Amino acid sequence: MENKTERNAGIDLIKTVAIFCVIVIHVSAPGYSRAGLDYCASVFWGSVTRMAVPLFFMCSGAVWLDPERDFGLARFFKKNFLRLVVALFFWAAAYKLGHLVMRGELSSAGVVNALKELVLFRHEGHLYYLHIMLLLYAFIPVLRVLTAHAGRGTLLWLLALWALTGIIYPTLRPFWPFTLLIGVPAQWLMNMAYASLGFALLGHFLTKYPMKRAPGAILFAIGFAVTFGGTLIMSRGGLYEGFFEGMSVGVALQAAGLFALLSGAEPRRTGLIGFVSRASFGVYLVHIFVVYAAAKLGWSVLLLPCAVSIPLAALVTLAVSCGVWFVLSKIPFVRSYLV
Repeated sequence: MENKTERNAGIDLIKTVAIFCVIVIHVSAPGYSRAGLDYCASVFWGSVTRMAVPLFFMCSGAVWLDPERDFGLARFFKKNFLRLVVALFFWAAAYKLGHLVMRGELSSAGVVNALKELVLFRHEGHLYYLHIMLLLYAFIPVLRVLTAHAGRGTLLWLLALWALTGIIYPTLRPFWPFTLLIGVPAQWLMNMAYASLGFALLGHFLTKYPMKRAPGAILFAIGFAVTFGGTLIMSRGGLYEGFFEGMSVGVALQAAGLFALLSGAEPRRTGLIGFVSRASFGVYLVHIFVVYAAAKLGWSVLLLPCAVSIPLAALVTLAVSCGVWFVLSKIPFVRSYLV
């Protein structure tokens, strides 16, 4: 959804890594039903890739909050916001239809119920990202005014408030003594949808004021340790997903660290990276169909040790999804509005 003719190699690299991580997260789900090494491997892959969607928010902030970027409010909403709305409802409808067909429930009653669910935003689970992107796009014009006039200190203060109310507090809220809070203090936390806007601001900040790679690597390592270790410790009676949330402390540290590591990178070969980056939106939309098709054919990550099968399944799913995107991108209307 970019209109710059010159691409940013660092952003392309981040988006390529992010879309692969999204797929890893989704293909690793069956492994949580296992015990022993398969379970640990699934938690490992789920943890090390958990910052995928926050990275996409950060890329949007880095691109759209750039003060040098040509920006027109009417054009932005007509081209970008409208495209997102059309893509969201088309793919939400496609998944609804797919489920009806696969379950053998394609009937007038089933279609009517599916239409009701479409209107109420009861869409395929991974499409929550587009729901948040609609909110983020609605705020982009306001955030551009803010970032154009705010100095480094003001942005740091705003990011600190976001970290406290949108990241740290929500992570600690399920634990004592924060469970004792009632009334207004219990409402100080930002919900996930609005807290996601903070990642866009963070992406802009780290682009304008880059962090060195060594601190970035340290942040990512600490974030992974919190996500992986916290999940294992808290999952004694079943998988605890609190540390997997995109607005949790560990995931936020991973996202900030990896963005710092990759944003200034200049890959020697940008052809494949640029291709996957351009395909990333379409791949995000279609890859769950590929996951469903693999399951229908009898393939599961549980057929092999999860340590190997999860990244392998993710690579195959990415390749097939990119192929689907490539074909769809050759159709003018589909290229402009649906992928």
